Amino acid sequence: MLSYFKNDYAEYSIDNGILYITYHKGVCIDLNAAAQIVKDRLSLHESQFLPVLCDIRGVKEVNKSARAYLALEGSTLIKAVAFLVEPPVSEILSLFYIQTSKPPIPTRSFENIEEALTFLNTYKSSTA
Repeated sequence: MLSYFKNDYAEYSIDNGILYITYHKGVCIDLNAAAQIVKDRLSLHESQFLPVLCDIRGVKEVNKSARAYLALEGSTLIKAVAFLVEPPVSEILSLFYIQTSKPPIPTRSFENIEEALTFLNTYKSSTA
């Protein structure tokens, strides 16, 4: 199993039972990008249910179809998501996503990585 992967949108790594996704600065995510992001993520963690830390501080925009895709298909094999945000842009993006797309898995936003990891660690040992 790979432990690191990079594409045009993000870098992915697995460490200590958590999948880290760090989006590139200035990235705009449309439906095609969302589908590629999910495809690459699924190939990295090979059918394991994992909590995910998404560093979205570099994301510039996520369109409506991409948000819908990420909320449903993008939740496959994910136990919980913690967004790492930076006010105001990525914080607003994450709050809008959570409120409008209503992802089916526990999803929260954090400005502090330690708090995000504390949240995700509660999902590491739980079953799928």
